[in-house]
Amino acid sequence: MSETVVVIYSGGMDSFTLLHKARAQGYQVHALSFNYGQRHVRELECAREVCQQLGVPHQVIDIRSLGPVMAGSALTSDVDVPEGHYEEDSMKSTVVPNRNMILLSLATGYAVTVEARAVWFGAHGGDHAIYPDCRPEFLQKMDAVCRVANYHPVAIEAPFLKHDKGEILAEGLALGLDYSQTWTCYNGRDQACGRCGSCVERLEAFAAHDICDPLPYETGPSCTG
Repeated sequence: MSETVVVIYSGGMDSFTLLHKARAQGYQVHALSFNYGQRHVRELECAREVCQQLGVPHQVIDIRSLGPVMAGSALTSDVDVPEGHYEEDSMKSTVVPNRNMILLSLATGYAVTVEARAVWFGAHGGDHAIYPDCRPEFLQKMDAVCRVANYHPVAIEAPFLKHDKGEILAEGLALGLDYSQTWTCYNGRDQACGRCGSCVERLEAFAAHDICDPLPYETGPSCTG
């Protein structure tokens, strides 16, 4: 019997690639998504559709009641989503207080329930400048805690921790993935804005591979020609 892993699956580009990577490596995958009141909740629709197509067990946990302790972010409160690159200081307004500690803790409980050996999440190198809970030191400490928090040890793993967005996309392209099945934009409108940090980073990744992003953008096509 193959080993089981729980993949925190937001419905975005990184976790979409991670989900398929786990399956390609032969793991039995349980996908876990969270509704924490994010304005880009549209990504959860993508997650549901992909898991249905793949026949992957999928749980969506509604934790919107935790809003008072996860407030103040441009992703969860009535604050404008900043535009620009992740390297810009303004992007700190997209930090959701303690998000990954909360999500990883809940995912660890689910991993114990389904007897998974690990929780996988999609933190990557491009996140390090802005998000403290995506950095190697956070991962190391969460991994240590979750291995001893229950009688069933659970590892916390971020296979893309040293990757940038372009390298993640390269893995997905090698697997033949269709990125029209994902949603990355921090704004939950009909089309991706093309201007928020999440869109900018995604567009840079596609441009680095000289291919078009299949998502529709308010700013027009992601490439020309």
